[in-house]
Amino acid sequence: MNFKKTLLAVSLTLVSQQAFSAAFQLAEHSASGLGRAFAGDAAIAENASVVARNPALMTQFDNMQLSVVATYVKPDVSLKGESAPYGLSADVLNEDSIAPSAVVPAAYFTMPINDEFAIGFGAFSNFGLATEFNDDYAAGQLAGNTEITTVNLNSSLAYRVNEVFSVAVGINYIYADATIKRTFGASPLPIPAQTQAVNLEGDDTGYGFNIGFAYDVKPGHRYGFHYRSETDITFDGTYSNQLPAQLGGLAGQSLPGSVAITLPAIAEFSGSHQLNSAFGLHYSILWTGWTSFDKLEAYVEGRDAPVFSKTEDFTSSFRVALGGDYQFNEALKLRAGLAYDESPAEQSHLSISIPDTNRLWLSAGLTYQFDAHSSVDVGMSVLRGETQNFTESDNLGQSWGFESKGHAYLVGAQYNYQF
Repeated sequence: MNFKKTLLAVSLTLVSQQAFSAAFQLAEHSASGLGRAFAGDAAIAENASVVARNPALMTQFDNMQLSVVATYVKPDVSLKGESAPYGLSADVLNEDSIAPSAVVPAAYFTMPINDEFAIGFGAFSNFGLATEFNDDYAAGQLAGNTEITTVNLNSSLAYRVNEVFSVAVGINYIYADATIKRTFGASPLPIPAQTQAVNLEGDDTGYGFNIGFAYDVKPGHRYGFHYRSETDITFDGTYSNQLPAQLGGLAGQSLPGSVAITLPAIAEFSGSHQLNSAFGLHYSILWTGWTSFDKLEAYVEGRDAPVFSKTEDFTSSFRVALGGDYQFNEALKLRAGLAYDESPAEQSHLSISIPDTNRLWLSAGLTYQFDAHSSVDVGMSVLRGETQNFTESDNLGQSWGFESKGHAYLVGAQYNYQF
């Protein structure tokens, strides 16, 4: 394989690794759920956001429901260099913040058709990320600017089988967009560190399905289950770099390239128990099938075989949550919750672009009911991540050592209207 194709293979591999080598799942579907760390979300029917977590709950509403959500995410992810090649000081790897703030929007609508059937529509996201490094970062081959955006458009139909059991099925249309940029960074070669080594932009659409069940054991006590299928995505787009042609680079020219991935399946079981007229207890266990992300393969136009293939062997991960709420008065409901979110990434697959870790969620929130038709939810969460120590190798096989610390702060607001 000549140097140009080697560069392309490495670049596409970097794109896939940095964008997807750690959990990039989003849970921020509602502010009401955020306030209790999303505990019980597949069993609680409070507003139209049930479309995202269990559409079988749509049969619980007698009227049309509308919910609009915005969640502000403020990551606090820092890096400390532990070792660097090429005679560099490890301090050149220190970065205070590599993940920018973001707003995650969502909107939902549900409508009963009759006493048995209900339909719902939702626009939200299950996966996404963004990380940013300076163009002259010493380990530019390992990190740069990475942005992955997905939009899930979900239509669902729910059916009340009897007074205690409901089922639902949904169809999902997913749009995904990726922008990946990498620089050459420090090396023994006479190439400036800020030289663009990777510039890949691509998008794709895919389809999936979801099913849900809700079972009322007795009044005030409900179990729910929801499953969301895998979705195959192939990011087709253009690849370019600014490396000189005499070294096998493209000198700014574009070349078609693609990376195929499978967005994992998600399953959640929840319980919700109204202990008395004021107190409710809720819990959830959520499974994400990251084993579908077992291998990366990069392709270029004109070749049937992949130019690069790498086994990832991600493991499935679990998220457990426990929360409660208290009806303070007719207008005000208070919430709190905690959750433990397990990372699917093995130590050998950690990346400075997305240094994933196990996380602890601490959450609180409230609902204020203005009248019989409208209400507002507010939720807040603090995410505390574990410290990770790991190494990565650049294209020349040199190792870079890092210590990463990751936390995040989330604030969500939601408006609900019942017609």
